Amino acid sequence: MPPGDAALTRRVKAAGEHWIVQEKKGRRTFSKGIWAPTATIEKIVADLKVERSTESYAKRKVADKQRRDRNQSAYVDEFYDTVVTYLNFHPKHATLSARMARAITDHATPVGSGTVARTKRISVEQRAEAAVIAWMRHQTTAYDSMVIPRVKGKRREVRRMLAGRSKELLRQYRHDQVASENCPLMKALTEASEPN
Repeated sequence: MPPGDAALTRRVKAAGEHWIVQEKKGRRTFSKGIWAPTATIEKIVADLKVERSTESYAKRKVADKQRRDRNQSAYVDEFYDTVVTYLNFHPKHATLSARMARAITDHATPVGSGTVARTKRISVEQRAEAAVIAWMRHQTTAYDSMVIPRVKGKRREVRRMLAGRSKELLRQYRHDQVASENCPLMKALTEASEPN
């Protein structure tokens, strides 16, 4: 049975004898599905089909989607506000702060994006800071085109160095000390707002 249907997987596992099939690629493990007796899988699939054809199930699914959409919308708003708070730009740069926070929020918050903003392991303030630094690393530096040796700790070292540069650039905007017209942050936001 292939992966992808959580309810079916839970019920097959609970029904008894089964084997989990996984594939390891690097440090990550990917599910390939479950092996279980055919009769068990067919019975559970038939039961689920009947259950999912009811009107109450359809209503519950609609209500669940509306709840998830409300929660996502509230999280996006909270994350945006937290990013603006973290940026803490000088009032002269309030418009730039809002544009940057919107760009970061739009990139980091979609469900399934796999970004730091989707984790629940750290506070929303830590997520906002990490998302700002990650966005700046990709938008205001040459990180994506860098050739980083495959030596343990080297990528982390490069990221730490670039984070220091990003924080220095943010400090300049917080204290209204931006002197360069070729500011990488301005350039990144200008390019982001241009239509493709």
